[in-house]
Amino acid sequence: MNIFKSRNLGKVWQDPNAAEVVKIEMGQLYLVRPGNIRSSRECIYNEAIATIRRVPALDHNFQLVITRVYEDGDQELLEDEDETDEERVFLISEELEFRSGVTDDEPTFIWPSGTNEPTRVFFETCMYRAMYERKFKASADNTKDSDLEQFIWRPVTKARGNRKSPINQQDSGDLPSETVDNSAVQPQTMPNKLTSAAARPSFASSSLPTIVSEEGLIFSWNLEVEGFVAEREEVIVAKIVERTPGSFNYWLILTDEDGDFVSHKISSDMNARWAPKTSSLTWNYANSGRYDSLALQLASTEAYYAFKTAFAQCLWEALHGVEFRKAKPEEQAYVISSTTEDVEMRDVEDEDEDEEEVESELDPDEEASEEEEEEEEEGDAVSPMQQGERNSQLTIGYKGDRSYVVRGNNIGVFSHSSNDQVKYYATISKISTPKGKEFKPQEVMLHDQDTKMVLKNPLDPHSLFSMDIERGKVVEEWKIHEDITVDHIAPDNKFAQTTREQTLVGASHNALFRVDPRISGSKMVESQYKQYVSKNKFSGVATTASGKLAVASEKGDIRLFDTIGKNAKTALPPLGDPILGIDVTASGRWIVATTKTYLLLIDTLIGEGRYAGNLGFDRSFPANAKPMPRRLQLRSEHVAYMNHDISFSVARFNQGEGQEENAIVTSTGQYVIAWDFAKVKKGQLDKYEIKKYEDMVVQDNFKFGDDKQIIVALQNNVLAINKKNLKRPTRNSLAAPMSSLQSRSNIVHSPY
Repeated sequence: MNIFKSRNLGKVWQDPNAAEVVKIEMGQLYLVRPGNIRSSRECIYNEAIATIRRVPALDHNFQLVITRVYEDGDQELLEDEDETDEERVFLISEELEFRSGVTDDEPTFIWPSGTNEPTRVFFETCMYRAMYERKFKASADNTKDSDLEQFIWRPVTKARGNRKSPINQQDSGDLPSETVDNSAVQPQTMPNKLTSAAARPSFASSSLPTIVSEEGLIFSWNLEVEGFVAEREEVIVAKIVERTPGSFNYWLILTDEDGDFVSHKISSDMNARWAPKTSSLTWNYANSGRYDSLALQLASTEAYYAFKTAFAQCLWEALHGVEFRKAKPEEQAYVISSTTEDVEMRDVEDEDEDEEEVESELDPDEEASEEEEEEEEEGDAVSPMQQGERNSQLTIGYKGDRSYVVRGNNIGVFSHSSNDQVKYYATISKISTPKGKEFKPQEVMLHDQDTKMVLKNPLDPHSLFSMDIERGKVVEEWKIHEDITVDHIAPDNKFAQTTREQTLVGASHNALFRVDPRISGSKMVESQYKQYVSKNKFSGVATTASGKLAVASEKGDIRLFDTIGKNAKTALPPLGDPILGIDVTASGRWIVATTKTYLLLIDTLIGEGRYAGNLGFDRSFPANAKPMPRRLQLRSEHVAYMNHDISFSVARFNQGEGQEENAIVTSTGQYVIAWDFAKVKKGQLDKYEIKKYEDMVVQDNFKFGDDKQIIVALQNNVLAINKKNLKRPTRNSLAAPMSSLQSRSNIVHSPY
């Protein structure tokens, strides 16, 4: 078929009274930025109508109009949206570079595969006729095919431009270099150009042991363009090299025909994130005092998986100092599976869910208005903060609507008001032992229906101290054992603090035990004590509603116990990064473990084998069917806007008796971050929202029994925020300066 012929064309086009020339009733609109490797995932309208419309009162000018079509329930959703975006209008001209076809790598309009060919051809022809009339200010009625050929968009073949500066980590001692003539190295002029403190070096990486080498394209995140732009126009070679054999010191090297221009040491701080849909790797790196982001798109699916596997192995070896081949086959599979993205978890209910409007997760038009900021009600005026100590810990009450914030050897008490605010209530001053020796609590836990608080004293690791909250005084010292330290504590079960349960769980670096303050002498229950292999370095304990235990370690492994005093039912191998803390859902189905740069989400449901349907707390996973861990990470382009390294606080599920967990909250630097747990379980691992503050966030957690209100302890403030006030990560929500928190939010300065 000749694509410029259609029987309907003349009738519609020649009617000057027809405002709409042609319409496609059903389609989808995707946003594709030049050089943006994530284009295939940026859906603006899930359902849309495309129309070619005449420009009123301006002859021979036309517009391409894409209109969103709302599904049932979407209109109600608009009330909760920050802004609505129902229509996109584009002036039709040659500059629009319109063409047909579907591609992930070039800018285009993408129509659903269901569109029939005659309609598509007719629409395409009308686009070219509109371009013709705009350019020549004449009717396109008598045009020939050859007249319209000039408007068919073709990729522009660009001449090779000036070279950009190399992007290298500042670690001059790790890779050999040679003296080179840098006079020919001229950075390309462009906004937010990536530069390096040093001129282009030649690392002679060809002389180093190469683990993997693949071809691809390299992109850098441009803050002004708000997208990934090509860093090199030609194909480059990406490889992983080892500085010296057996050193486990691996580097990611990018090379073009002029030599190496990227050299980054492989580590968890890279925040490496893999995207199978685009066969790409994105990561962050420090560049002259700020954090930037690069994206490597591998040339093929095979190259992507080969590079990803090699990268995971090298990172594991760098963290463990052991060859990957020495790990058990099931452990190797567990490690490799942790890098898999966008996989739906088992048995996740397919709930009816309104389609989100996602023009871009970094939408430059999404401005945080003054009115939106005012949604957070103002707090009462309070006295200024005392100088010196800063807030260090937060624990939230279960029974009395109170939050407690540790500040040096004082504890601030805050009440939760009926209008979702936090107000200063009292100060428990000068925490001290029953013998009068002051100390700064290292860890605190509410106990016995919030009437007591159990304190860890770093100066006396063999004891715990019980504080009567009403009296505001430490009344008992619980001696645990002369030879065993108490490094971590946890309630007997997830909701034990709401009851009169007296016992609790303790952990040393390599032992688990029960503490019962009612027994005389040593408070450790000898029959419920078990020491495990030395150097376990336990780093956190969490309990389920039935009292089963999840125990994490600094080595990165996780053990699941059905009771204290026995061996673990399940031992999940370490990825290598130290686990800072751990939490578990009430049912025990899900675990979230926190590392410095990512959260590790694990489904404990056994999916196959003899014990399929049981949890890993009750039965062991088959050796060949370990759970597939999922990393929850910040996207590298978001970190570029945040402009600081990632250091997560311990992540928590929202919790409440009879309440299903639907969110995960954590923080890093000045940011509170909450993941939508329902979407995470569907494989959407980057569905998080964020809120920036002027002060550093110390710790945050949901109010007990509430999945909306988050209590946040900053270094010098305590506040409550409704989860709906967290925003999608955008340039504004991540990097925009904030006004004073005193006048713009419900912060209560704690005068203690």
